Amino acid sequence: MPNFAFWNSGDGVGGWRYFFLPRLNRLFWMRLSIVAGAALVVFGVVLRPCVINGGSMLPTYPEHGFTFCFRPRYWFSNPSRGDVVVIKYHDNYYFLKRIVALPGETVEFRDGVLFVNGQAMEEPYLRYISDWQLPPRKVMPGHYYVVGDNRSQPLRRHRFGQVERSKIYGAPLF
Repeated sequence: MPNFAFWNSGDGVGGWRYFFLPRLNRLFWMRLSIVAGAALVVFGVVLRPCVINGGSMLPTYPEHGFTFCFRPRYWFSNPSRGDVVVIKYHDNYYFLKRIVALPGETVEFRDGVLFVNGQAMEEPYLRYISDWQLPPRKVMPGHYYVVGDNRSQPLRRHRFGQVERSKIYGAPLF
């Protein structure tokens, strides 16, 4: 076995004991504080755990799954058409949706086909056809138009529409 400090403490006692039962000295508390602080920053600010509960983004994301919201994704840039974003709805309630129209654009659905500024959009991520009918509407400045990828259900059962830029919380990490 290699002569690492972890495996050989020098006093004949295996290093596994010190790994699982460390001495509670100043160095231990300093390491614990650094690890806890780093975890708070990473999982409190940069990566927020998100549970996916619902089929609005099928087949892109599973109906029941897990991902991380990467918060810095839109700190220095704006979302683009086609981006999947995490939208903060309430305190701990988030939606996962796709941006289909940008501020100032006109969006509509005709026989299930998405039109932006009068042009039919190609959406290769869609697998389920829809029959949605939605008259043209202009996206307000500072807002984005979002909708889920699973459009097989009736329009009235979906949450979609204009979202303020400030409500876009980040992007899914994977």
